[in-house]
Amino acid sequence: MSLLIGALTMGLMLSLLAMGVLISFRILAFRDLTVDGSITLGGAVAGMLIAQGYSPILSTFAAMLCGALAGSVTGILATRLKINGLLSGILVMTALYSVNLRVMGKSNIPLMNETTLFSMVQSWAKSEDRWTFLIWQAPLQDVFVLLQLCVMIPLVALIVWAYFQTEHGLSMRATGDNPDMIRALGVNVDWMTVAGLGLSNGLVALSGALLVQYLGFADVQMGIGMVVLGFASVIIGESLVRSRSLGLLLIGAIMGSLLFRLLVAIALRWGLNPNDLKLVTALFVLAALVLPMVLARISRPGKTQTLEVAPDA
Repeated sequence: MSLLIGALTMGLMLSLLAMGVLISFRILAFRDLTVDGSITLGGAVAGMLIAQGYSPILSTFAAMLCGALAGSVTGILATRLKINGLLSGILVMTALYSVNLRVMGKSNIPLMNETTLFSMVQSWAKSEDRWTFLIWQAPLQDVFVLLQLCVMIPLVALIVWAYFQTEHGLSMRATGDNPDMIRALGVNVDWMTVAGLGLSNGLVALSGALLVQYLGFADVQMGIGMVVLGFASVIIGESLVRSRSLGLLLIGAIMGSLLFRLLVAIALRWGLNPNDLKLVTALFVLAALVLPMVLARISRPGKTQTLEVAPDA
């Protein structure tokens, strides 16, 4: 039971990462690799501020703003300086490694004895209190954290969905779908892309801020491979919802992240070496990409289906 609650908790936190990747990859059609750096930036800023005694709520918002700034820099490099979108993300991601070290002052910040968003909720129960469901038991503090995220994550998803129903949000969606058309209507496509990447990486940094508060430490290496995890969650989620509706895609990103973490937890329980985790992650992504195409060929043997890849920004 503790394994299930832990997987669901991690899956919900990382669903924010998946939503950020969804915005850049699917809505803006921009292959953004800033994610590996911005999730660490969010964790570094939140960890540093919390360790210095600032409010965890204020620290979390500050982390989100810093992530949005990092994404905006990627957007400016790609749109105003006309650098290839993929290269822009790599440049900012590389630069953020040094920035994160500067922010943290060292490679690791412990938060075990600090007040965090989760410790505030965990204080409602004693460490020895247990929650019982049928024959299973789990620490009540862990259940409180899961319930906290069950409220927080859908609320964030609802805010993102509501934003994309506004005139500005619809213009941003149109920027990814047909930039020539939206430019002809007088919308500044470049700045719309910058704003979208800012929103995307703000969500990613928020995920990093929650992650360090849950794990109890911030580490400068925590972002390695996170962009692949985000892609995996988005692709798995799309396979589950099978729709282009934004609301369903956001739900799919959450479901994909949860399912992915459950698969990882099951693999670890079956004895997977943690050193092989990145390899398994890549295999999950490969399977999520290839299986729909294989199933389509089996069901419609006369037709072929190609993997849909967004055009470069």
